[in-house]
Amino acid sequence: MTAEFALALPAVGLVLALCLGGLQLSTQRLRLQDAAAVAARSASRGGGVGAARDAVGRLVPGATVHVTSAGGLLCVDLARAGSPAPFGGLILRATACSPASVP
Repeated sequence: MTAEFALALPAVGLVLALCLGGLQLSTQRLRLQDAAAVAARSASRGGGVGAARDAVGRLVPGATVHVTSAGGLLCVDLARAGSPAPFGGLILRATACSPASVP
């Protein structure tokens, strides 16, 4: 093993860890966006805020839910802390809207 390889190996490991953490963070962001869409549809079908919170609780535990209604749209805003270690301080957010009364 050469000295250059021994010095480069920790840097390669760090870059790999950051890439995997970023991939996990983007996967969590997609799950949060999907949960916001499901919650908006559930709430607009007559379930209200309770249905939105139930849907989010099943799909993304630990997310905060904020439901607003304006202009014929019912919007659900979700927020959750990012969990990978290097990105633990980031707050992930997602918003989805649906017509206020879907048959």
